[in-house]
Amino acid sequence: MSRARQDRVIAMLARGSDWMTAAELADAIGVTPRSIRSYVNAINGRVPDGSAVESGPQGYRAGADLVAAQRAGGVESGTPRDRLHRLVRAVLASPDGIDVFETADQFHVSPATLDADLARVRALLGETDLVLERTASRARLRGTEMSQRRLLSRLVHEETDDGAFDVDALRRALGEESIGAAAFGPFKAELVAELTDLGYFVNEFGIGDVMMHIAIAADRVSRDRGLEEAGAPPSGESAERIAAALDRLSARHLRVRFGSGDLLHLTALVESRVVAPGAAEPAAVIRQRLDPEVETAVRDVVARAAAEFQVDIDHDDFVLRLALHVQNLRMRAREQAWSRNPLTKSLKTSYPMIFEIAVYISDGLRGLLGIALLDDEIAYIAMHVGGRLERSRRAGAVLTATIVCPGYYELHELLRSSIAQSLGQAVTVVGVETRVDPDWSSIDTDLVLTTIDPPTVADRFVRIQPFLTEADVERVQAAASRVRRARRLARLRTELERYFHPDAFVYGLDPQQDEEAVISRLGALLVRSGVIDDDYVQRTLERERLSSTAFSDALAVPHALGMTATRTAIAIGIGEQSIPWGDGRVQVVALVAFSESDRAAFQTVFEQLVEVFSERDSVQRIVRRGTTFPAFLDELVAVVDG
Repeated sequence: MSRARQDRVIAMLARGSDWMTAAELADAIGVTPRSIRSYVNAINGRVPDGSAVESGPQGYRAGADLVAAQRAGGVESGTPRDRLHRLVRAVLASPDGIDVFETADQFHVSPATLDADLARVRALLGETDLVLERTASRARLRGTEMSQRRLLSRLVHEETDDGAFDVDALRRALGEESIGAAAFGPFKAELVAELTDLGYFVNEFGIGDVMMHIAIAADRVSRDRGLEEAGAPPSGESAERIAAALDRLSARHLRVRFGSGDLLHLTALVESRVVAPGAAEPAAVIRQRLDPEVETAVRDVVARAAAEFQVDIDHDDFVLRLALHVQNLRMRAREQAWSRNPLTKSLKTSYPMIFEIAVYISDGLRGLLGIALLDDEIAYIAMHVGGRLERSRRAGAVLTATIVCPGYYELHELLRSSIAQSLGQAVTVVGVETRVDPDWSSIDTDLVLTTIDPPTVADRFVRIQPFLTEADVERVQAAASRVRRARRLARLRTELERYFHPDAFVYGLDPQQDEEAVISRLGALLVRSGVIDDDYVQRTLERERLSSTAFSDALAVPHALGMTATRTAIAIGIGEQSIPWGDGRVQVVALVAFSESDRAAFQTVFEQLVEVFSERDSVQRIVRRGTTFPAFLDELVAVVDG
């Protein structure tokens, strides 16, 4: 039974409070419903009272101890992944190698099983410069100390699927005898305080990753496996103070003294992952810390992204802060020391357009960085982009409202003041009606907030009290959300009906095919209709290799960077079973080809298509009923119309 698949079940249930059937979970993970039932039993077996997953007529949902179950079942539990991690630790801890037969006895498995595990270790080393050597009964790992540490960090990352720093996961990867949580709390708090005193803004996601590397360094130094000094000692007052703090704190809390090589390495990690300029830091100060080459490259790619996607990001303050991030990113790229981002999946699912802009920027910086970026690093760029766009997005989200408030004296003015105070960021009041019998048909604002009953029921009419209550505020916010969503989906329906075509529709995708095969199949349909050429299909494959276009648990939206289609069109592929895509699985693939003339529609189609297919019930309805092109359109329109 796969621990990894059990963890995926946990992750899916943890993301929401709704029930999920065994069939829905099976489709998402690519197994049978019977396997899901086995996984649930195993998950519940990880906690004493078996309350990790609740079962009922509607399926499964998260129980009280789901998080505890996720952290339970450590490295000694005997699952293949746990045994693999334990084996890697054993080889790393033994410079002279391990005896295969003795290790098999220690692990309570046969020598043949351990040989199979060693083959999996070799597969794990595929992207490193480490080599697993086998001589008679001995197996030994050859490679630099830095490469061995990167392997350990990979094990820790595999134990923390959401990317967040977790001391329990660290202990599972390094061994139960490694550093405990009691040492890390004070260490981290004091390090953050010293960095703040230096005038830095501390990136909490980054410092979690640095703490992991500090733990790995402490573990290796305790085994006499410290790094040799590979360069000059830290230079500059800030770097010297960071190195001094790391030296002092490690001795106090971890009972370890780092040598000059480790201090140099860890100081560089702190400078490249943890610190960023404060919001009030002047542009001139930031520019002093920037390599002009980096600033020029970032300024160029940001200008191109702003023009390509028609977004308001080409501002000096944004460029400088992003350039400083990219400068640190280049340092990490040289060391292949990537940062994890626990928000990657949610950013990709909730803000696909922002993530797409980040992919475009990272692709434009490939020459500067010398390497394509992982999704976690792209997500950090997306956070910069999203921060810049948030102000304009908020302004565009404000709805107009009319207050209908017949009453005595200044009652309507008091109500208007309360609404402005409680809802000012979401609603702008542009009119007030004080008559008992207003002309309802003439009120054309997005919302009508009324203290008397309206003549009809509609989403835009919200009944409120003359003296605004918290319940009123919640009702108005909910109505505003419904109106905004209806408006977005109405635009989507108008656009989608233009772009779909019966000759570019496939039902029953082969679950054995991978992303490239599906993209090639759907792309061929658009090539045949003259919408795109073979070069567009190749560029779509290249875009997919940059970052998976699976923007939800059900939908992938492959496309090329660049709007070069003769006209905008969408080829749809639906799988009765889920198909593998990136690190997950999907059931619907929408290959989108945009033309230059439809540039303005890109954001509407891209974001709202992802929104429609992010709702599990909608996806299942479309997949079950949309077996033909007319049926697919009918079901999609029905879902959009709500």
